[in-house]
Amino acid sequence: MSAHHHIQSSVTSPEDDADLARWDDDGATPAQPPSSPTTWLRVGAELGDRLVALSGRQDLLVTCRPGTRSGAPAAYFPHLAEIEFDAGLFAPLQPHEVRPRIVGDEEHYPAAWGVFVHEAAHAAHSVWEPPADAEARVVKAAFLLEESRAEGAHLTRRPTDRRYLRTSARTLVMPDIANPDFQGIEQAASTAALILGRRDAGILDADETKAVADLCETVLGADLLATLTGIWTAAHQCADHDATTMLAHAQDWCDALDTAAPVQPMPEDLTDLLSAAVTVVADNMDANDAADLAAANAATNALAARSKAQAQDRAQQAGQRRKAAATAKSVFNARGTTVSPDGTPAPHGSPITGTRKPTAAEQSAAARLSRALRAAAYRERTEERTTSPTPPGRLNMGRALARDAQRAAGSIPTAEPFTVTRRRNSPTPPLRVGIAVDVSGSMSAACKPVASAAWIVARAAALTDPDSRTATVAYDHDLTALTRPTHRAPERVTTFDANGGSHNLGDAIDALDHGLDLSRPGAGRLLVIVTDAHYSGGETAQAVTRIKRLTAAGCAVLQLTLTQESLHLPGTTLLHLPRPSSAPAAIAKAATDAIRKTR
Repeated sequence: MSAHHHIQSSVTSPEDDADLARWDDDGATPAQPPSSPTTWLRVGAELGDRLVALSGRQDLLVTCRPGTRSGAPAAYFPHLAEIEFDAGLFAPLQPHEVRPRIVGDEEHYPAAWGVFVHEAAHAAHSVWEPPADAEARVVKAAFLLEESRAEGAHLTRRPTDRRYLRTSARTLVMPDIANPDFQGIEQAASTAALILGRRDAGILDADETKAVADLCETVLGADLLATLTGIWTAAHQCADHDATTMLAHAQDWCDALDTAAPVQPMPEDLTDLLSAAVTVVADNMDANDAADLAAANAATNALAARSKAQAQDRAQQAGQRRKAAATAKSVFNARGTTVSPDGTPAPHGSPITGTRKPTAAEQSAAARLSRALRAAAYRERTEERTTSPTPPGRLNMGRALARDAQRAAGSIPTAEPFTVTRRRNSPTPPLRVGIAVDVSGSMSAACKPVASAAWIVARAAALTDPDSRTATVAYDHDLTALTRPTHRAPERVTTFDANGGSHNLGDAIDALDHGLDLSRPGAGRLLVIVTDAHYSGGETAQAVTRIKRLTAAGCAVLQLTLTQESLHLPGTTLLHLPRPSSAPAAIAKAATDAIRKTR
């Protein structure tokens, strides 16, 4: 088995000299023999460009033509710094279809690229040279061990080339099993070195090579196979320039074969048996590679599906934001009209019945809530202490003496005796409160207390912080703004009644979310929903989707109900009020808690 033919000696033939002359000429058009079409010269030049990354060397030349001087599919000439490559490896591709300069083009010819990576491994790591007086058999064994050693060394530099090194084993090694250079026990040993050596170098898997391992153990015996395994494993650790150690391992190899007692007579059909075992290895490799490819494709498809889903989700969220902005713009219009879900004026009129002056109790409640909000929003000043070797700051005598001692000892002073305390005021968070009140026919009892609560909260927020804003939206099928998200305190209480039919809480939440920035951190945020939640399935689903989005963003969501028959909207904090008149106090407490919890 020709294990050594990939590394050629430095002896040149007249044909070699002619090839060198063609590359060393003065630029004139070289004569092209019929067996080396000029069309493959470009491919060789581009392979040479890629060889720099594969081997880490910039002094190498690649010639590509039909057939090679060595007779091997490819060969590396150390003294010529040349790799010759058989163009037939690219079959059935034609020269114009092969573009190695383009990274990724090798996917079109993995077998040829695998051979090229193998030769690049030799160019990078097979730099030791046998002495001229070395025994030929020992040198041949050293080259046999070098096959897996060079590939293993290459794998440590470029682990992603493993798939191509596996391909090269199919293209370079396995076909030679049927045409051995060795006979008898040496044939089985060389097969073990080429196949099992690549297993131990990490190129082939143990389960793939079991057929060869079992056959070689039967033919060679377990003891001899273990000895040979130890030799090629030790050779894998040899340095690239260490010819002495490589030849010592090769000598051990020859000695082990010479002294081995035959376990049983060599089978007459040993070549056929080894070829069959290697065929099993190739089949196992194909199965594993197909499984790995399927897994990689599945992972790629899953990643693509996730990316597509994320893109669709982002597009959906952007669409929802645009829709919410349009809804808020239509609801909080300057004329105060009731609008339909599509943003047009509603044909059925408004639930607003008028306005009135706030009562003394409402004014007192607004003042109390304003004081409570200011107290809840207050943040203590933060203190930051830093030390310094120089003033200003409070002097710490212990550190000052330590600094003097360090200086007296001749060391660099590290003690910092001055302490500076900086106090900073923490900004008080503003408040954002949105109230969505159901004005369907079953909610008539909530009209007066919610109207009062909306004014109280809006008034208190305006008196507390100029950046605080509140808004109230009445909803059935249509939407009506009872208070708007402005910085001015309302002068009058807006009254309304509840005579609606269906519900549209989803759009009401969108209007309040966009109008008050309920999804944006940095403020005390509260959404209050006053409803009995007797909705259809579609109405409930739309509302719950928006509620979950707000709670995920850190906005508190409170549902106020007035009767025991009320349903609970998932995601909200349910608060049942037996007396409707307690709604203002409940909303005020929830607003105070929201701003207190803001960080």
